[in-house]
Amino acid sequence: MAAPRIAAHRGGAALWPENSLTAFAGALVLGVDLLEFDVHQSADGEPVVIHDATLDRTTEGTGAVCAQPAVALRRLRLRDRDGALTDDHVPLLDEVLALASRGGAELLLEIKGPAFSVRYGRDAAGRLEIVPGPLYEALEERVLARLSAAGMTDRTNVMAFNPAVIARARSLAPSQRTTLLVGRHHVESAAARPAETVGWAERLGVTDLGPAHTLVDADVVAAARARGLGLIVWTPNDESEMRRLAALGVDVITTDHPDLALRLRDSAR
Repeated sequence: MAAPRIAAHRGGAALWPENSLTAFAGALVLGVDLLEFDVHQSADGEPVVIHDATLDRTTEGTGAVCAQPAVALRRLRLRDRDGALTDDHVPLLDEVLALASRGGAELLLEIKGPAFSVRYGRDAAGRLEIVPGPLYEALEERVLARLSAAGMTDRTNVMAFNPAVIARARSLAPSQRTTLLVGRHHVESAAARPAETVGWAERLGVTDLGPAHTLVDADVVAAARARGLGLIVWTPNDESEMRRLAALGVDVITTDHPDLALRLRDSAR
């Protein structure tokens, strides 16, 4: 059984300011296999790398990301885990791609939206209901174009919780690797078993399923393998959970502690 590849979640959010150029550079020095990060869109249509739809938690700014032009976002300093301001700024996607293209890591690029990503539930007859969230106008096109211009298309897996984002990306680039992300609250809202998420991913035509680590068990792994789907798991941050997932045979462990994950993997070889 192959050891899982290690992805630095938001660049390694336990080690550096999340989604910062410092984090991505540091993760590359550690030797991670993949960098994971999030993309929103500025008021003037620029893809920017930040997790939240608002600026308040991770920057010195306030309000919606999509309400500010890229030049204003680019000036905002990022906060560390304790809330202190740092010298890092909100990166543009082009900056992250330029940095990543000089290293050997692949990318897990999550496309966000301006509001909720998706809602799962059941209708009166008990049938699964999936309500996709809103999309940024043409963000998928812009992201794919930037990946192509940077020569990073083949090294990137485009991810989303929102099925509409996945459908849009696949319509524009059918050969692009894509991942449906699923959280525990989605499974619980749908009154589903974790292994059923494999069927959700299969219907969307993605190459990979990205479940929260607490959803992953032997049944999920077996179902994914039966359908030829990769498993990109997020975000185990303690040693025992990383070991459990590695033993199950997941393909990628996405973690805020890539240093720990790399040490555990290397010590097991």
